[in-house]
Amino acid sequence: MPKPLIVVTGKNGQLGWELLQLSGRFAGAFDFLFAGREDMDMSEPETIPVFFENIKPDYVINCAAYTAVDKAETDQETAYTVNATAAGMIAKECHRYGCVYLGISTDYVFDGKGTAPYTIGTTCDPVNYYGYTKYMGEQLALEHCEQSVIIRTSWVYSSHGHNFVKTMLRLMKERPEIKVVHDQLGSPTYAADLAEVLMQVIESMQHGRAHYGIYHYSNAGAISWYDFALAIKAAAGMHCEVLPIPTAAYPTPAKRPAYSVLDTSAIQADYGIVLKDWKQQLHQCLSQLAG
Repeated sequence: MPKPLIVVTGKNGQLGWELLQLSGRFAGAFDFLFAGREDMDMSEPETIPVFFENIKPDYVINCAAYTAVDKAETDQETAYTVNATAAGMIAKECHRYGCVYLGISTDYVFDGKGTAPYTIGTTCDPVNYYGYTKYMGEQLALEHCEQSVIIRTSWVYSSHGHNFVKTMLRLMKERPEIKVVHDQLGSPTYAADLAEVLMQVIESMQHGRAHYGIYHYSNAGAISWYDFALAIKAAAGMHCEVLPIPTAAYPTPAKRPAYSVLDTSAIQADYGIVLKDWKQQLHQCLSQLAG
């Protein structure tokens, strides 16, 4: 009997790369296909049905995304095509071939005015265009494929790709001091942990325990970007001075939510996910970077 096939899109991104590192551990139970732009181009959604016609997967983990938050404010057409139209098209094909769609969304679907962790039932009101495209991607996926799991996550970083941790390490080497905003609160998420959660969800489904819909996942703990930078400095043994500044002192084309902590209780309850502490996982990532 053939093993279930998991297709992972966005193979060159942080999460796709972490899933590739993890795939060997699950090689006995699943086959994997890691797809890039050459396989199906999310900016050209018409390529998606052709891919599915040739490759009939059992699960699709859609890690492909337009993640340039500031650029999305002006490059709206591309951002919408990749994050919304293509996500909906993949979900539609999943429905056609009877496979499960797993999509990744973001804390940026919320307005940032909250003071307690956002539950999966909290009304969405994105403060930037990127957040809007991800919200629409959620809606289209759920509309087209009832076997969909959408995981909203936050502040994703990895030893691979471009992210806050690697940027801070570079700047701390180059400069005697840096300034980091102190009034945006959220929860860091190590992409390797998110990859493990996705595989835990799929394993659960293989054992007949499937729950569909929207979930939230991040590492445990709520901090500011400034707190995060201080922790990176301490863990990496840097000597650069880190200064706190308000968001108003660091204007960006896209507005960021001031508060985007996610309530992860639903995924813990339905899929038995155990959260890992953000600081512990930061050390894990830095040890990976150190080789």
